[in-house]
Parts: sequence; structure tokens; C-alpha cells
Amino acid sequence: MRVAVVGAGAIGTVLAAAAAASGHEVVVCVRTPVDGLSVKREGTVLEVDATITTAPTGPPCDVVLVSTKATDARSTAPALAALCGPDTLTVCVQNGLDQELRLAPLVPAGAGPVAPALAYIAAEKVAPGRVRHFWGDLLMVPAEHAERVKHAVAPGLRVRGVDDFRTEAWRKLLANLVTNPITALVGRRVEITATSGLNGLGRSILTEAVAVARADGAALEEAEVETILTGIARLGVVGSSMLYDRQAGRAMEHQYLNGAVVRRGVAYGVATPVNATLVALLDELERPEPEPSTR
Repeated sequence: MRVAVVGAGAIGTVLAAAAAASGHEVVVCVRTPVDGLSVKREGTVLEVDATITTAPTGPPCDVVLVSTKATDARSTAPALAALCGPDTLTVCVQNGLDQELRLAPLVPAGAGPVAPALAYIAAEKVAPGRVRHFWGDLLMVPAEHAERVKHAVAPGLRVRGVDDFRTEAWRKLLANLVTNPITALVGRRVEITATSGLNGLGRSILTEAVAVARADGAALEEAEVETILTGIARLGVVGSSMLYDRQAGRAMEHQYLNGAVVRRGVAYGVATPVNATLVALLDELERPEPEPSTR
């Protein structure tokens, strides 16, 4: 099997390591050249046996795993043009909702299907090509694509096929709605979200989001709020993708997370003032500072 990974960030490197450990031919598409890729977990360092390239060429792959940030989705078009053929399954492993709809217009005409995926993986890039994998080894995909994805990355990663992907996508989004914006705003890791001063903020974020999710057809109960908060409190000292993005000066994904809640809230007539406030604050963080007046 020929497997490609587009985007060698923390999650992409873990995906590439799993595909390579499965014995497949692996191509990793990067924006900036690196000498190699490695993943460290529980004191063990695994060097990834893969071809690393900034300009991939054919033949088409059996499975293409796209793990760039949602903000960088459009940049994948040249790689997808080279790697996707009629029999290729393209899997969008990104945060947010409707991942496959973001990627489908970028896949060449006549290529195979595009599927969304949810990654329950906590990892951090600690240097170019070097990733620390904290915990988590689960990819969740629509049931009809589970076997092909499992073939690509198992046994290094578990793959679970689900029938109600919309509900699972919202459930995954809920935790990101709390951990990502708060850590990015305060510049601290995830454990800060469980403090007494911020726990109430997390509850308000989630209460709004669950109401929007239910209006969107997700089978979530209001009790999901406390379940998510309890799970977040157990995460410990890990970072979030938006915290890492802010520290590196990259664009953050808040418009695909809390922004998605706000936009759907408007569509369904569900008020989301707390999420809207977070989006406004994060927008300001990314806005260039005005030049100082010379007057």
C-alpha cells in the first residue's frame, strides 16, 4: 500500500510513523524541508521510514491523510493533484466540522472519495521533524471508510468506524472549544482550564455549543457538558494546537472551532455570546498592531 501524509506537524508525524510501522511505502509532504522525522513516546524514539518531499509526484496513493491546519487547507491542492487518483481515499484529519467539505474542492476531478476523520492524539512538535507523542492512538472515521484507513495505520493506531459521524464530530469539537481558545488567550497549557476561575467559562462555552449541536442534528445530551469538563480536567500538562500556533506566530483555528459554533448559532437562531466573545478576542490577537503615531 502507498500512503501519503500531507502536513508533518505533530499529528501528521504520528500518522506517518504509524503508516511506516505498518510496512507501507510512505510519502510525507512538507512545506519546509527536514532531514528526517521521529516520534518520541514513553522514552522510546521511533525514526519514521518515509520519503519526505516538498514536491510530491505520482503514482497515486491508496490513502492520503491530510493533517494540515484547517487554515492551511488550500495549500494542499498541489500535493493532492499529484497524489490522488480514481482509487485514492483522501482522509481529512483536521479540527472542526465538515472537514471533507473543505478538502473536496481541492481534490482533482475524477479522484476517489474524501472522508473526514477525528484524531484523539495528543502530540507536540518539539523541533523540526521531532515530535513528542503524549497519549492517544485513536482515529475515528465514517464506518464505510474504516477498513481502508485501518489498513493504512494499524496496528500503530486504532481506527474506529462510526455510523453517526456528525454527533462524534460535535463531541470532539466540544473539548477543543474550551482548551484551544483559553490556552491561546492566557498562554498556558490545558491544566489552566480546570482552575476555579476558568471552569465556569468552560461550562458556558459548552452549554452554548451543545444547544447549537442539537439544533444541527447531533445526538448530544445536556449532560455532555459535565462529561467534557471532567475529561479536560484529566488531560494534565499538555498544550493545545492553538497555543502552539500562537507561540509560533501562526494563524489560529478559532474560526473553525468557536467561530463554527457562532455561525451555526446564527443559522439556527441559538444565541452564542460567550463563544462570540472568544472569537472577537482571538481575532484581535491576530490583528496587526497599528503603527505608532508620529504626531
